[in-house]
Formats: sequence, structure tokens, C-alpha cells
Amino acid sequence: MAAAVTYLHLWLFSCLAVISIAQAQDPDHFIYNHGFGHANLQLDGSAKVFSNGLLQLTNTSRLQIGHAFYPSPVNFTTSSSSTSARALSFSTNFVIAIVPGSKEASGHGIAFVIADSTDFRHAGGTQYLGLVNESTNGNSSNHFFAVEFDTIFSIPTDNIDGNHVGIDLNGVKSYQSVASAYFSNEDRKNISLDLKNGQPIQVWIVYDGQQELLNVTLAPENIPKPNQPLLSTSINLSDILKDTMYVGFSAATGSVLESCSHYIMGWSFNRSGEAQSLDISELPELPKNGGRSNTVRLISIIAAVVLLLIIIGTAYVYRRKKYEEVKEDWEKEYGPQRFSYKTLYIATKGFKDKQLLGSGGFGKVYKGTLSYSNEQIAVKKVSHESNQGMKEFVSEIVSMGRLRHKNLVRLLGYCRRKKELLLVYDHMENGSLDKFLFNDDKPTLNWFHRFQIIKGVASALLYLHEDSEQVVLHRDIKASNVLLDSDLNGRLGDFGLARLYDRDGDPQTTRLVGTLGYLDPELTRTGKATKTADMFAFGAFLLEVACGRKPFDPNKPPQEIFLVDIVKRCWTRDAIIDAIDPRLHGNHVAEEMEKVLKLGLLCSNPKPDLRPTIKEVVQYLEGNSSLPDILLDTVQNIPSSILETLSQSTEVNNVSTANNLASDCIISFSSSAGQGVSLNSLSSTNSVLHTGR
Repeated sequence: MAAAVTYLHLWLFSCLAVISIAQAQDPDHFIYNHGFGHANLQLDGSAKVFSNGLLQLTNTSRLQIGHAFYPSPVNFTTSSSSTSARALSFSTNFVIAIVPGSKEASGHGIAFVIADSTDFRHAGGTQYLGLVNESTNGNSSNHFFAVEFDTIFSIPTDNIDGNHVGIDLNGVKSYQSVASAYFSNEDRKNISLDLKNGQPIQVWIVYDGQQELLNVTLAPENIPKPNQPLLSTSINLSDILKDTMYVGFSAATGSVLESCSHYIMGWSFNRSGEAQSLDISELPELPKNGGRSNTVRLISIIAAVVLLLIIIGTAYVYRRKKYEEVKEDWEKEYGPQRFSYKTLYIATKGFKDKQLLGSGGFGKVYKGTLSYSNEQIAVKKVSHESNQGMKEFVSEIVSMGRLRHKNLVRLLGYCRRKKELLLVYDHMENGSLDKFLFNDDKPTLNWFHRFQIIKGVASALLYLHEDSEQVVLHRDIKASNVLLDSDLNGRLGDFGLARLYDRDGDPQTTRLVGTLGYLDPELTRTGKATKTADMFAFGAFLLEVACGRKPFDPNKPPQEIFLVDIVKRCWTRDAIIDAIDPRLHGNHVAEEMEKVLKLGLLCSNPKPDLRPTIKEVVQYLEGNSSLPDILLDTVQNIPSSILETLSQSTEVNNVSTANNLASDCIISFSSSAGQGVSLNSLSSTNSVLHTGR
């Protein structure tokens, strides 16, 4: 009898398993409430299923893309005996989790997708969510519908903050989007919901094809489905959805070093009715370490070492006459920081004009892509005549390449060919800051991003002055030399004029260059680049960002040519806020703005010993100390015109001539102070990405 009962139990269990499997394989409706271990999903990119059934689309590595689709296409066509009509309704319920790798981690989110194909080989791994790239975004031939859960603000795809839900049609510029939240049935109001809080989030998506109505509802784990959806919109999907489509998920991490892991914990779908509800208690658990194992880290390190060996080997094996370079014995010590000309030639497609990012008196800059890693770079061509000067220049450039800070544009290396020096930088997706400040075709940069950029540049300058192995003087701090990555983080770049000296040494008198409006008048007397000269330029930069205009504009009336004069006049009448960028009125934090403007004035003092150090400036910006009144009193000593001080320190006697120059002209001083000044105007495109001039 006992044996018979046992066999009966086994038979019943087998029947239930068969029913469960059959249900999971029905393309019209299916449910995965116990993980995806036997789901047989179509996975690509970084997507994988853990042993407990948890589906991971990406880990925290940069530029990761992951896709997971139901293995069979879903039929969106129904037929009757008399007519043939399309029924586009569907319903789905799933649970996602976006787990940041660190407190500062970012990423580009996850999307539920209905697409006519599962081939996304050409998709981008940044703000395009692994679905499209820059050229295919929005094409009507794409035929996909997506609901995105975006965790970062990206220009130009987003028009809302970096924590939102959006409806995407054939591209990732949302048809409609709304800040992430859920409706509390108890409080009868929407409550904000952080998408990358590392916790499970329930999602319900219901589309009624007859009423052409789409509802998207969110809720944290263990909270019943809210009575009201987060997003409800009228939409016709008949032109998007074909007769058969694939359903699944896509995610991308972006270009930041530390991103988020994206997980799907459970999923149900129904083409002809309401999707079956998921039981949160039955879903697989999230990994405690975010899902990135030591093995993955070890593989990444090994891959990096192997890639480095491949780069070195390729430079020697495939060199041809066409790519012949100048290479001398003294360069051997710089090793892998030298790129082969062939590598850069291929990366920039032969330095074609269509790859040109900008040009000016200091060379041309080209966009490139390294073939062996798909890494985006910017290549700057600079001419140099003297062999000895070239050796010293390369030595310092390589030293700059060893600098590492999150707010510095990374100088990857260099290449020499004939009398040409090529500098290789990281490519910054959003270009230079001045374009956002002064170009009408760019969106207005809000105060939050401006203040973060200011603090980032200050942090980078603190590293150069105080924390690096040698003192590094940048000598050309300005908005056109501050570049913005895909997340609008500011990075100080262009070290073409920078100089180094030992911490116990003394900067030498040298040929000095700089940009009018940022140039310390004291340089024309001593001929020495100093930390205080960098602080003078940083002060001009602070005013430039806060006021939305260049420090020197000869097209303005005489009393408004120098920005520092305008800010000083506003300060003396106790209305310093009047000097800010008109586009920021009513959209700024008054305390932060006033602090930045006052610091700009303090750094602009013509007496170097009265300027604050960068360490003090960082403390002020971070709110760790207050601006002392005694320092603010020194603002009264700033001359009515910086040009007046400049003309007294040099032999520039024709002020009207200087006033007629373009606002981004360069002043070049001879090595002996006071022997003469020449003013050379650069082209209007000179401050394009990475030229910095």
C-alpha cells in the first residue's frame, strides 16, 4: 500500500511538472516564478542565468550590453471564420533589481522590449540601452516598443531626470516619460521610487489594443499592485508591432568605470488576458556582492594584460613603409605609452576630414576608435621643430600620462612621425564645457551640473598642485579645456602647456603662453609659472561658468569687456547675484552661487599672495569652511580693469588694438620678462574638443 501511495505521488508530481513546462513554453502566456534555470531563453552579450535561476543582464563593468528574450516569437494575429483582424493587447508582470556597484555608481538602466528581431549586434552600450546606436536611433524600420527604466540623465535622449520610466518607440528618445514613483493606496499619493536602490521592484505593463491605452505600474517588493498606474497614455502600436514579435529585456551599463548590475527575478506574460501574478517569496535571491565574482575580476585583469601584450606585438609585426615613424633610443624608456602611427591612422580612418573635431593654432584634433578595443579616443596633431625641445616635451607629456584622477582627461600616450607629435586622449562624448555655456544650439546647463563641474575641476587642480608625485602647473585652465563625459562630469584636459617640477624645486623662467582674461598679470613681470597663476585662471573660470560669458569680450562696451569688472561692481553694491547667467535666474542655489562668485573675485586678485590656495578653495566649495571676511575685503584692491594691470606689466601700449582681438586670442611672452608681447588670434573653431585653445 505504501509503495502504491509513493508511486501515486511520483505520478502526480510528474504530471504537474509536465503541465508547468507546457505552460512555460506556450508563447501566448508563460510564467517564471522560480527562476530561469530551465527557461531556455535567448541570451546574448553579458546576460547569464545563475545557478539559483536568477537572470543577470549585465554586471558592473563599463560598456556592457545584455539581452534576454523568450525563445519563441509571440503571435499578435488572430483570425475568425469571417474576418482576419489583429489583436495587439498584452499584459506582463515582472520583477527587476538594479544593484549599484558602489555609492557613486551609475549606469543606463534596463528596458522591457517587444521587437521584430533579437539581433542587436550594432546597438550602443551607453544611453542607447543596448537597442540602437546613434545612427539608427528613431528609425521607423526598427519596429520595437520598449518601456525603459532609466537611471541616468543623458543628452540628447532624455528630457527628464536620471530616475525615470519612459515609453520608447523605435528609439530611446521617449515618446512619454515620468519620474519613477508608485501610488500608495494608503496615502493616496505618488511616492518617489529610486530605481537603483538595489532592491526588487515590481512592474505591471498592460496594453489594451482596442482602446489604445497603455498603463505602467510600479511598486517596491511586498507591496500589492497600486490602484493607480504611474503612467497611463493613449498610444497606437499597430505600426510598431508586426504579426509575430519577440518579447524580452535589454540593459546597458554605460562608459563609467563602476556601474550597476541589472537583474530579472521573475516574469509572467499573457497575450490574450491578464498576466499571472508573481509570488515575491518564491523568486530567486539577489547575490550579496552584486553578482561580480572574484573569478570575473581575475579574468578581467588577465584580459587586460593579454590586450596590452597584443598592442605591443602589433606595433612591431605590422609596421609598413606607409606608417614609418621617427623613433630614437631615448624613447625606449617610455615603452607602451607610445602608440604606433598605424594604430592611430586606422583609428582615425586616415585622419579624414569627417573625423575632424576641431583645429587651431596648436594643431588639429581627430576622433578615433581603437580597433582592438573599440575605445573612443581623440588624437591631437602638434608640430615641433627642435629635436632637443621634442625630447623634453615628450618627457613631460609621458609624465602627464601617469596622472590619474577621475576629473582629469586621461592622456593615453603619444606618437612621433617626422616633425609631428600626436597626443592621444580619452574621447569625451559631450565635448567641451564652453559649447554648453556659449552655443545656442546646446541645451542650457543647469546650476546643479555647473556646480558639480566646478567642484570636479577644483578637485583635479588640488591633485595636480598637492597630491601628485610632482607639482603640475596646468597653465591653461578655462571652460574650453574642461570636457564633459557622457554623464556631464567635468574633466580638466589639454596638458599641452603644462609644466612639472619637484616639490622641493622651483619653477623656472620660461616662454609663457596663456589666454587673455585668464592670464595672471604677475607672469609678465616674473616670467615664472606658479600655482598662484593657475589660481588666477581658475578664478576666471569660476566667473565664466557662473555668469555664462567669457572673461574677456572685446565686442562689449568698455566697462563690460572684462567679466571680473562686472562682478566686482555687483559685489560692491551688495548685489553680486545680479552678475549670474540670465538663463539661471530662479534656477540656482543662491548660497552656492554667491560662494562661487566671491571665490572668483578672490582668485582674481592681482597680488598672488592674497589669492586662496586650491586646498582652501576646495574646503570652501565643499562647505568645510567659510569664506573669511578679511579675504573678501581684498576684493576692493582689484583694479577697475585687469587690462590696465596687464598693460602696466608689459609693453602693450595700444589697448584699443587688444580690445579689437577675438575673445579667445593667445598672449605669448618672451622668456625675458618685459621684452615684448605679441597677440596672435586663433581661429573661431579653436576651442573645439581637446584643442583647448
